[in-house]
Amino acid sequence: MHDTVLKGKSIEELKTVFQNMEEPSYRAKQAFLRINKHLAGTLDEFTEFPKSLRKKLEENHSYPSLQIIHSSPEADGTEKVIFSAGKDHRGKEILIETVWLVSEKRRTLCISSQIGCSLNCSFCATGTIPFGGNLDAWVILDQVYEMIRHKNETITNIVFMGMGEPFYNYENVIKAARILNDDSGLNLSARHITISTAGVLPSIHRFTQERQPFNLALSLNQPFSEKRGEMMDIEKRHPLWDVISALKEYTETSGKRITFEYVCIPEMNMSEQDALEIIKIAKKLPSKVNLIPLNTNLQGWKRPSSDEMLAFQKILTDAGIRAFNRGSAGRNVNGACGMLALNRKNRQ
Repeated sequence: MHDTVLKGKSIEELKTVFQNMEEPSYRAKQAFLRINKHLAGTLDEFTEFPKSLRKKLEENHSYPSLQIIHSSPEADGTEKVIFSAGKDHRGKEILIETVWLVSEKRRTLCISSQIGCSLNCSFCATGTIPFGGNLDAWVILDQVYEMIRHKNETITNIVFMGMGEPFYNYENVIKAARILNDDSGLNLSARHITISTAGVLPSIHRFTQERQPFNLALSLNQPFSEKRGEMMDIEKRHPLWDVISALKEYTETSGKRITFEYVCIPEMNMSEQDALEIIKIAKKLPSKVNLIPLNTNLQGWKRPSSDEMLAFQKILTDAGIRAFNRGSAGRNVNGACGMLALNRKNRQ
């Protein structure tokens, strides 16, 4: 079905659509603008098209939209939304989560790239959802477009850090990022689009070779390979030091900095030895470290105190590492890092 969906297509793909309909190729640019810049909700909004062409499009192509089925706003402006993307081939409803994050100067959207997640990171609730497959590019994009409509605000930043491992859905994620970046679309700067990975080595190499302009982040969470393997099953397929080596090549090729994301768990990854090993890694390549206090209570683990976070951060900053405590925006509505499990707590 996704081949017939008009959304999520590049201008070149839209040219093929119109050529196959024996329509002039300039219609492709008009359609791209209407979909990705003006965020048309229906084909009726393609006002530069004659009614006959709109009818022809309707007969041959679908124009679906994600539907908000649950919203959890927080007092600080953060909001978690659960979208329905229709039914899968088994007739089961496809549900995905998106989180709107607010700071003084930024409006950041954390978007999903898969239904559930194929990885099993022991601190993350999303890994407890049965994996339902990759999201098409239009579904990734529509999270952004529907949230803009819902909030009636301009987005400044996009992070691919919602449900799923973006680099296991590389084609659709990069396609969506390129459309978001396109000056005929939202024209979002590539510097304001960040793609996170747990360390999918082939995709990191590909990202580097293709000289993709977007920011890259690694979900690190444990600097010692053996212990990381106990927390993150991806370590067994793509060992950390191979990943660090690939990221070093990326920074040298792109001139960009890597962001290391680090979920802080007392007695698991917050010892002085852990901090010293992070320093060793972070000094190998241009980078910064985002520290995130644990948000789930899986495995019976507890959340670090403010003092524990401060002490751990201090070891890093004293060594000259750029380390930031990113806190837990959205925690009260199960929208913070590691909490996306389609939980409808705090239903309004």
